[in-house]
Amino acid sequence: MHEQSRDRQPTDHRQAPQPGTIIDKIWREHLIAANGGQGLVAIDRIFLHERTGSIALKSLRERNRAVCDAAQVFCTIDHIVDTRTGRSDETQVPNGRDFIVQTRAAARDAGIRLFDVHDPDQGIVHVISPELGLALPGLTIVCPDSHTCTQGAVGALAWGIGSTEAEHALATGTLGAKKPQSLRVHFDGRLASCVGAKDLSLVLISRYGAAGGRGKAIEFAGSSVRALGMEARLTLCNMATEFAAFTAIIAPDDTTFEYLANRRYAPRAAQWDRAVAHWQSLPSDPDAVFDAEIHIDANDVEPMVTWGTSPQHAVAVSGPVPDEIAAGTGREAYRRAINYMGVMPGVPMTTLRIDAAFIGSCTNGRIADLRAAARVLEGRRVARGVRAICVPGSSDLKRKAEAEGLDKIFKAAGFEWRESGCSLCFYAGGEDLGLGKRVISSTNRNFEGRQGPGTRTHIASPATVAASAVSGHIADVRSFEQFRPCEF
Repeated sequence: MHEQSRDRQPTDHRQAPQPGTIIDKIWREHLIAANGGQGLVAIDRIFLHERTGSIALKSLRERNRAVCDAAQVFCTIDHIVDTRTGRSDETQVPNGRDFIVQTRAAARDAGIRLFDVHDPDQGIVHVISPELGLALPGLTIVCPDSHTCTQGAVGALAWGIGSTEAEHALATGTLGAKKPQSLRVHFDGRLASCVGAKDLSLVLISRYGAAGGRGKAIEFAGSSVRALGMEARLTLCNMATEFAAFTAIIAPDDTTFEYLANRRYAPRAAQWDRAVAHWQSLPSDPDAVFDAEIHIDANDVEPMVTWGTSPQHAVAVSGPVPDEIAAGTGREAYRRAINYMGVMPGVPMTTLRIDAAFIGSCTNGRIADLRAAARVLEGRRVARGVRAICVPGSSDLKRKAEAEGLDKIFKAAGFEWRESGCSLCFYAGGEDLGLGKRVISSTNRNFEGRQGPGTRTHIASPATVAASAVSGHIADVRSFEQFRPCEF
C-alpha cells in the first residue's frame, strides 16, 4: 500500500518525480510500507549511549533477539562518565559505574562498536557522529536522546527515540513513524559581529515559543544559514529540540562536502564521487511545498541570553528582564520563572552577577566554540568568585584544541579544562553547580534544576559565556575592546 498525501503519490516511472522537500526525498527513499499516515522506515544508523543504550541492549538480549546489523550500530560513553582528569569507570552519579559497566558488556555481547571511556574517539554522541563521518547526507539516524536532530546539519534525517523504539530498530533495522509536517525557517541577512547560530536559535524560540515547532520537521534555509560553517549549523539544528521539533535539517552543500571529506567513516575515492552526486540531488526542489514557513531578518539579531527557565525566555543581552506582557508567557509561568531565577522585571541583564560559567555540551562544545571563547579569554582572567569550567565535546577535538594551545588559554584564564562528555549540561544526581548559584552556560536547556537543584541557568553562546566569566556578570561580548570577531 502506498501512502496517499498531497506531496506523495504512487510512483509512476513514466512521469517525472513529484517535487519535494529534502525530508520528502529521504522519507521516500527509506519508506518500506505505509498505512495511512504511519510508515515503516528503514534505519541506516543507530547510536546509543550509556544512560539509555544499555536498557535497549539488555532487553533485546533477554528476548533472545540479536542486533539486525551490528555494523551500523554505534555506542559511546558520554552522559554519566566523569570528566575530571584521571577519570575511570567511577562517577559521581549514583550507580553511574553500573551504567558504564553494563553498557560495555552489552555492546561487546552485541558486537557493536563502542567508544569507551579511554577510546581516542570517545565523546558526546552528537559531536562524534558527524566528526567521524558516521552522520551523512540522506541517511536515517536514530538515537535514544532528544538532541539527535543535531545531525540533521549534514543533511541526515535524524530524530530522538525511546528505549523501546531503540530495541525495535536494533532488532529489525526499521522503525514505525508518522511522517511529520514540514516547516521551513528562513534566516536571511548578514550576521553582525559576535552573533552566531546560538543567537539565531534563541531569537526563533523567543519569538515563536518553545512549542512553536511542535512535531514538525524543520528545514533551516536562507542566506544566513548558508553562510554558517558546519559546526554552527550543528548548533542550529541541535536547538530545534528546544523548539519542540521532530527533527531539523539543512540541505547539504559544498560546506557540507568539504567538512565530510576524508572523515573516518565517510565514503572514499569513487564511492565518494557517487555519494556526492546523490547528495546534490537532496535539497528541496524550488517548487516544493511546505506546510508552514517562517522568515526572520537576521541583520538586526544581537547576542542573546535567557532570563528565565525556558529557552523561549530569551532577550538581547543588551536588554532588560522583560515584564509579563513583553515576556509573552502566561502569568503563572512568568511569576514562577522570575521567582526561581531571582530576577526582577526591568533589571538590565548585564547587571546580573554570576557564580559560575560553563562551556561545553552537544550544542556548543566543538572546536569552533572553543576557539571563539578563547579569543575572548586570551590575556584575561576569570572574575574573582566565579567558577569556570570547559568540557570539550569529544576526545579528538580536545586533542586538537590542545595542539592549538587553546587549553593553555583556558587554564591561564582560570577555567577548569576537562575530559570530554556531557558533564554539567544536565544534573543526574552527581556533580552540580550549587543551590541558588547563577550560571551562564553554553548548553541547550535552562529548566529548573537542569544543572543542579536550585541552580539558576542562563544559556548563551560560548563567546558570551567567556565574556561573562571574565566580567563576573552577564556581559555583552561586543563591549570587549580588541575582540576579533569570529564564527561561533
